[in-house]
Amino acid sequence: MAATSYDLIVVGSGPGGYVAAIRAAQLGLNTAIIERENLGGICLNWGCIPTKAMLRSSEVYHLMERAKDFGLSAQKIDYDLGAVVKRSRDVAAQLSGGVKHLLKKNKVTVIMGEASLPAKGKVSVKTDAGPQELSAKNIILATGARARELPGLEADGDLVWTYRHALVPTRMPKKLLVIGSGAIGIEFASFYNTLGADTTVVEVMDRVLPVEDAEISAFAKKQFVKQGMTIMEKAMVKKLDRAKGKVTAHIEVGGKVETHEFDTVISAVGIVGNVEGLGLEALGVTLDRTHVVTDEYCRTGVEGLWAIGDIAGAPWLAHKASHEGVMVAEMIAGGHPHPVKPESIAGCTYCHPQVASVGYSEAKAKELGYEVRVGRFPFLGNGKAIALGEQEGMVKTVFDAKTGELLGAHMVGAEVTELIQGYVIGRQLETTEEDLMNTVFPHPTLSEMMHESVLDAYDRVIHF
Repeated sequence: MAATSYDLIVVGSGPGGYVAAIRAAQLGLNTAIIERENLGGICLNWGCIPTKAMLRSSEVYHLMERAKDFGLSAQKIDYDLGAVVKRSRDVAAQLSGGVKHLLKKNKVTVIMGEASLPAKGKVSVKTDAGPQELSAKNIILATGARARELPGLEADGDLVWTYRHALVPTRMPKKLLVIGSGAIGIEFASFYNTLGADTTVVEVMDRVLPVEDAEISAFAKKQFVKQGMTIMEKAMVKKLDRAKGKVTAHIEVGGKVETHEFDTVISAVGIVGNVEGLGLEALGVTLDRTHVVTDEYCRTGVEGLWAIGDIAGAPWLAHKASHEGVMVAEMIAGGHPHPVKPESIAGCTYCHPQVASVGYSEAKAKELGYEVRVGRFPFLGNGKAIALGEQEGMVKTVFDAKTGELLGAHMVGAEVTELIQGYVIGRQLETTEEDLMNTVFPHPTLSEMMHESVLDAYDRVIHF
């Protein structure tokens, strides 16, 4: 088959790939996108979106159980796990269909199949209709990542699950082990624990949510334990013995190995980039532990070949991938966008309570040599939080004591994943403490805590 030529070919249609393709098309580039599974990638189909739909169901269930706290009455509160899963899958399907519509609207050619790069500027695609040979001056790799599986802890879909199995459970776990307490692990732990599973979380690091500020991690842990979770830190699952209907986990903690029985295990121990079968090594692409090494503009070092999102550098977040996609598309079209700054990208975890952060933790700022001023404000001091019945939480801000620059912001509590963007904008605009203190925050809102935390850093807090 004769080669079909494009200005740009994007491999992978997740939140990095499809956004890059749409922006490129808007800029007048003849663009094709290749996807081997579902439009929208892991995020829309098996990650960010369906997990939030399931967590919303567990949140509503939790509120129904608290009906008495709000002067309401509810009896025989229950859930239908199959219906919860169906709603989640329907939400994912709706958004995947939306991506298909957006690509069509922007005249992006969609090719369903498996891609490889036989030579610079060339893409081979295995499709159901046969092979296709394509060419483009520029190619963006946006193939994403998948769950890391450790030897002896591999998923089988029955007793041991990855995130995919956990999103379409055929049964409700009674006694659940979650290995890993990053965003993926703790969100599933929160979902299943809320619906009644006896949940244990094992984390190899010295605290849960190890990428977060230590004070926020400690606060979140206290809430998880209060909700009935068992948290094992500085612990490692050495092996899993599988039998009919049960798994015996050998967990090393404090220098000793303990055994615990579970009926379900969710392994959430990180990700590996989808780099296999693409032919990257032959092209001269440098890989670092399954991820493509790039510069700040997502260039791989091979002319015309770019890598964005989870296949490239941390943080491995959908919104970072999308922003990189726009940046690369604009560079290919001749623009001069600013590079993505990882330290100004927010991280959000949708457990109960929610956790969100941007910038440097207090410890990291000190490690980098900053003299810091730190502010804190509890949800307990906020009228809206009390009215919502959500008084467990806190907001923490870290400033450069010399310049007043906002170095970092860290939150735990209700709806903090919606609040964090205020601080993200602040960092993008190089906001100082004076700018934030002179900003009028509406009342009554949870956002007032953001203001009070800044005030507290400069000994001016009002409501606590």
